[in-house]
Amino acid sequence: MKSNFTTVETGKKAEDIAAEHLEMLGYRIIKRNFRIKTSEIDIIALDKDYLVFIEVRSKNETVCGHPFETISPGKQKKIISAARFFLMKNPEFSKHFCRFDAIALVKISDDKNCLIEHIKDAFQCT
Repeated sequence: MKSNFTTVETGKKAEDIAAEHLEMLGYRIIKRNFRIKTSEIDIIALDKDYLVFIEVRSKNETVCGHPFETISPGKQKKIISAARFFLMKNPEFSKHFCRFDAIALVKISDDKNCLIEHIKDAFQCT
């Protein structure tokens, strides 16, 4: 099924769905679309004692691969760099453990039938 949304609109819609999913799980959203020069973190949230940096990926179908496959080692390094910058600028969160999660949404053009997959601790700092 072809989406009628632009890439930016699709990404925003995916992040909205992911944020709603996280809030239903009890996460508290701290920041969305935290940007530094070289990267962006889609969602930053608190999950109990964890400060969680969340990458959201979406596709209308998985024929050409799963959305998680698009989170390359290079992308992970950029997210980790942005997370370090966030912690440096927001020292009040330094008491929390940190974690990197990933959320994949498939077929987001029809969010009533959207498949949401959430991997906690999807990658780690190296």
